[in-house]
Amino acid sequence: MIIERFKTIADRYDALFCDVWGVIHNGRRIYPGAAEALSTFRNNGGVVILLTNIPKPRGPIPEQLDRLGFPRNAYDVIVTSGDAIRSALGARAPGPMYKIGPARDAALWDGLGLKQAGMEHARFIGISGLNEDDETPEAYGEVLQAARARNLDMLCANPDIVVRVGDQLMWCAGAIARDYEKIGGRVVMAGKPHAPIYELAFRELMGLRGLVERSRVLCIGDGLGTDVAGRQ
Repeated sequence: MIIERFKTIADRYDALFCDVWGVIHNGRRIYPGAAEALSTFRNNGGVVILLTNIPKPRGPIPEQLDRLGFPRNAYDVIVTSGDAIRSALGARAPGPMYKIGPARDAALWDGLGLKQAGMEHARFIGISGLNEDDETPEAYGEVLQAARARNLDMLCANPDIVVRVGDQLMWCAGAIARDYEKIGGRVVMAGKPHAPIYELAFRELMGLRGLVERSRVLCIGDGLGTDVAGRQ
């Protein structure tokens, strides 16, 4: 059965866990229909929690959505993979950590008390993404082999393999984590489809609405490996 309009089933649910990238925008522009549907759901008493695998805390995300033109009346709160992984990262302070990821993800590490080190002195790997947008996972082969030789855990802040930015595809941290697992490395992830991000979302929902039956919560997403698997 294909559901062509959310409004035809909206009254079955009290809350939505809605993916961000690919559902409400494509990295360059918003999808107006999604904004309208979510706003209408909230106006009718529903709760909308945006659930995203972005590898940073939620703090700057509303302003980023503002710049894209996504209205704040379309959601109640945002829960990110960065939020979900920070407790696991903080539990390993002071590290040291071998960091992989671009400068724009600096907020992920802020306030955790983690020191950084080269591979030879690191106790684990923390990854938020590839260091450069034009890199490919193959560029990290030697790094992963060195980490595996030292039996280091990898804490991955974004389980996504790839993301579409406008008409282009960009590799994400999940691609490196996937390759590390292939050579026997242990990977810890908290974002979709893993339980911690959903547990955090339900805590947020309880704070907004109180106890809500899980059968009354609808998950909306565009990824088989993250959103669909995550609802199980």
